Amino acid sequence: MVEVRHATAPDQVPGMTTDRLRARFLAEGLFTSGEIRLVYSHEDRIVIGGASPGDTPLELPCPDPLRAGYFLERRELGVVNVGAPGTVTVDGTPYDLAPKECLYAARGSRSVTFSGGPFYLVSTPAHGDHPTVKAGLEDAEPVHLGAQEGSNERTIYKYIHAKGIQSSQLVLGVTVLASGSMWNTMPCHTHERRTEVYFYFDLPEDQRVVHLMGEPDETRNLIVANNQAVISPCWSVHCGFATRNYSFVWAMGGENQAYEDMEQVPIGQMR
Repeated sequence: MVEVRHATAPDQVPGMTTDRLRARFLAEGLFTSGEIRLVYSHEDRIVIGGASPGDTPLELPCPDPLRAGYFLERRELGVVNVGAPGTVTVDGTPYDLAPKECLYAARGSRSVTFSGGPFYLVSTPAHGDHPTVKAGLEDAEPVHLGAQEGSNERTIYKYIHAKGIQSSQLVLGVTVLASGSMWNTMPCHTHERRTEVYFYFDLPEDQRVVHLMGEPDETRNLIVANNQAVISPCWSVHCGFATRNYSFVWAMGGENQAYEDMEQVPIGQMR
């Protein structure tokens, strides 16, 4: 199953109801046992999805909107295990992934199958060839940021980036908030040259994240549950606060891979 989302201009947001905001920017229902569910966004042509193999391995399909012979004909793929240990097999080579571990699947890979997991998927168009690579938490050069007094103590694991796993444009990592910390990405920022997607997981079913989006001087919020994702266009902030600690996958696609290429928004300027 694939859902297509069209791009959105910032002046469309102020008049949107909660239902319309959720329909345009929030990806729900990505994980259904025995299925691969995808969302194709026209924001930088990013595809996100969930693979939930259950008892039977699943093969990555090539949905019609891609107009390709196979999914990775012109694309690259990042996979993060967000459940139990599992295996991703790329063109016959198996890669075992523990929870929060990452696999980059190269452009030109014809067959990608999943067992165990489930797995979160992010794909962007690719203009070059880079090898398929697996990385664990110990390979990601963890960066520790924040502090308890700001409720934002967290560890950032960078997987796919200019100094890590090589890609054409995909940038991806996992952030894990410490116990007692709930804020992410504050002060927040925008990316004029990239789209970013936040996928929230490790959140109990009865807890929620309040995700802030929109232009910095006219923000809106989305109430996000476990295993849901928010698509953030280049003009939108992306940050949030939850009712308890959690983890999230951040992934970007666009004009460059410069991690620091962002427009910081001072907290006092947000509205």
